Amino acid sequence: MDIKPINAAQNYAAARPATEPNAGQGDVGGAAKGLARDFAATLQDAEVTAKAAMSGEADPHALVQALAQTELAVETAVTVRDKVVEAYQEILRMPV
Repeated sequence: MDIKPINAAQNYAAARPATEPNAGQGDVGGAAKGLARDFAATLQDAEVTAKAAMSGEADPHALVQALAQTELAVETAVTVRDKVVEAYQEILRMPV
């Protein structure tokens, strides 16, 4: 196998953009806002489906599916909250 320095440099230059951070992905606040909006929308959809099921306008399958999605969303939110609290407590334990 013949590896020349110029080929190695060209291959490195071609692969370099794949390892650089993307400027659009650094917006943590916007991502968190979008997740909160999605979470609220999931809860609202489940509430609408539950009200429709109580009045007989929705089938039980749709209600069960909406409740399962809501349960998953709440469990995910609780897990994220626990991780954030754990990270905060770890920061508090750090020596200054």
